[in-house]
Amino acid sequence: MSSPAIGAQATRFETGASLTHASAKAALEAGRRQIAAGATAVDCASLAQFDSSALAVLLAWRRTALARGANLEIVNLPAGLASLARAYGVDTLLSGRH
Repeated sequence: MSSPAIGAQATRFETGASLTHASAKAALEAGRRQIAAGATAVDCASLAQFDSSALAVLLAWRRTALARGANLEIVNLPAGLASLARAYGVDTLLSGRH
């Protein structure tokens, strides 16, 4: 039996394996729908292919959640994406577990 994603009432969605410029627009809208439905976390564990567009999408999802008065927890951020976030100076905006 698996435990709840994060806390008793949290819901989580996944990024998928790829989040690049080619898929960013579709991913952004899909994530926004998940957040509108009450998601409070995004799991990046399966994210294997990404570019700077992934950071833009993650930040946009966080803004969407904040606009709803909620926080979006970013979990399992790949080390390479965390490094890219540090290089761009936005790592403090992504408070995920690495």
